[in-house]
Amino acid sequence: MRARRWLLALLALLAFSAQALAAGTVSSADPRASEAGMAMLRKGGSATDAALAMMLALTVVEPQSSGIGGGGFLVHHDGRRNLVSTIDGRETAPRSASPALFLDAEGQPLPFGRAVPGGKSVGVPGNVALMKKAHRRWGKLPWAELFTPAIRLARDGFAVSPPLAKALASAAPLWADFPQARAIYWIDGHPAAEGETIRNPALAAFLETLARSGPDAFYKGDNAAAISAAVASAPHNPTRLTPADLAAYRAKDRPAVCGHYRAYKVCGMGPPSSGATTVLQILGMLERFDMKALGANNPESWHLIGEAMMLAYADRAAYLGDSDTVHVPVAGLIDPAYLRRRSMGIQPDMALGAYEPGVPPGARPRTVVKAAEVPGTSHFIAIDDSGNIASLTSTVEGPFGSQLIANGYFLNNELTDFDFAPEKNGSPVANRVEPGKRPRSSMAPTIVYDAHGKPVFVVGAAGGATIIMQVAKALIAHLDWGMNARDSIALGQIFFDRDGLTLEPGTALEAIRPGLEARGHPIAPLTARLKANAAERLPDGRWQGAADPRSVGMALTE
Repeated sequence: MRARRWLLALLALLAFSAQALAAGTVSSADPRASEAGMAMLRKGGSATDAALAMMLALTVVEPQSSGIGGGGFLVHHDGRRNLVSTIDGRETAPRSASPALFLDAEGQPLPFGRAVPGGKSVGVPGNVALMKKAHRRWGKLPWAELFTPAIRLARDGFAVSPPLAKALASAAPLWADFPQARAIYWIDGHPAAEGETIRNPALAAFLETLARSGPDAFYKGDNAAAISAAVASAPHNPTRLTPADLAAYRAKDRPAVCGHYRAYKVCGMGPPSSGATTVLQILGMLERFDMKALGANNPESWHLIGEAMMLAYADRAAYLGDSDTVHVPVAGLIDPAYLRRRSMGIQPDMALGAYEPGVPPGARPRTVVKAAEVPGTSHFIAIDDSGNIASLTSTVEGPFGSQLIANGYFLNNELTDFDFAPEKNGSPVANRVEPGKRPRSSMAPTIVYDAHGKPVFVVGAAGGATIIMQVAKALIAHLDWGMNARDSIALGQIFFDRDGLTLEPGTALEAIRPGLEARGHPIAPLTARLKANAAERLPDGRWQGAADPRSVGMALTE
């Protein structure tokens, strides 16, 4: 019955008038968000308007993954000028933070599970500042218009989706100490179940204020005080995040990181994201192999992908961080000559077994610490009828972020993306906690261009550190193996842990396990939650969106 109510609610939501003057393509991880984006395009809005409306709607219907209490990265293609731009809305550590933030009384790193809930993990949210910058540059609709779908969903209520119901059930033991979360998302003393209706009047009221008063209403006044109070009075790990920290926050323009893979140009987000750099490293190390001839069902293909992945992630752990505070040799890491040298260690018939960082041009000596990341992110795409593209990944980090709530929305736990140990062997770690610093991210919103400079593929994903590999796999599947957008993101996933490769169970990759084991790879099941969204340009020039079948996501084209 609950599943039927969920389906009926979606069908009712997706019923719309055909009186559209303009439209395009959208894809997100929830049908209500996709419909919010399409509603903006029907009103003549830009791709940016649609993407921002989706982010606001996801704040309401997918609170476990993203929202205005977190941050994001936007990669934008200007259809008229044929330019790619990026905006960094990553959260920052407050001025009270120090390299010892996540150390216990004995100077040892806290267990990850102890560090996440409560105040210490909260960074200054960046999504609303990202919205401000993007809307001023590329928006067409009035600012307040972007909020209409989200306000309606929060005020009138929405049916709990299967992923939200599962996340609520998982969070139940932790929420004994978080009554504000229970007050919104529990019904009759229990976590809301699939198909039940949630209303969030506090969030609706704040979204109305934000729509009416503009983005400064997030970073100043009552809301800034509410965030500061939530962090200071947290039942776990209380700390100081002040209104001054919020008032000082700025989203930043960053140069896109672009590189070539075969005939294509691949562009994405630079530091503090490790996304584009690591994706390009994986692709660059595979370029000397004929992946098309090897094919998607060949264990050698996945062995090569696995080797390139583990070498690239070793470099990521050593060199990637916030380029405002630490030297990140991006040009050296994606230098074709460096990647060819790095690739020469990859043998088609044998695993390397040990994967150490290289020394790219311009690099400084660096120590390596492996940080934990948890999947709590959402990616969404919008393309308008003028050819503008917005590829935006947004996150509150882990499920429901820090578990803390201000004005009806969850605050992120993004600071746990920092490496907890500030030093190793007496040397500072690149991704250590520092005041005002942005933690390293795996988010990888991506736009691909053909040999003529025309955008042909857009992709991004959710799932912590697996995001990079989900995007790289989708690019290989689409560009080398000719799979369409949906099949490329639906294809089984490969990743790794401390022991070796991990494969997604229940997929075609299980058939190649013996071939990988014969090459010396220990294999374990991949347990991370995966979720990607994509869009492809068809031969006739039209765009077609795709949502990951692992999710309840939806792509719409009009």
